Amino acid sequence: MTFVKVASVGDVDEGAGKTVMANGQPVALFKTGGKFYAIDNTCAHRGGPLGEGMLDGNVVTCPLHGWRYDITNGKCLTLPMNIKYFTVKVEGNDILIDV
Repeated sequence: MTFVKVASVGDVDEGAGKTVMANGQPVALFKTGGKFYAIDNTCAHRGGPLGEGMLDGNVVTCPLHGWRYDITNGKCLTLPMNIKYFTVKVEGNDILIDV
């Protein structure tokens, strides 16, 4: 596993997401229930930025066309497909993901 720092704990509010960069790749990073999750930032439908989507529990809705994804595993809830998800760990104040 190769973990890279993508943010600090204080950079992501509870119940929200943001787009971060990991090795030049945009990743959607979320915080819900006190835990952090990371998935591919690009919606499989039309490439919408999932890090800017509305988060409801463990489900993010793409801001462009409403496709929904489970942030804990990358599973699309709109059609039977998946997007990439990343293992996340916190070390001190740093949020790292496995790329």
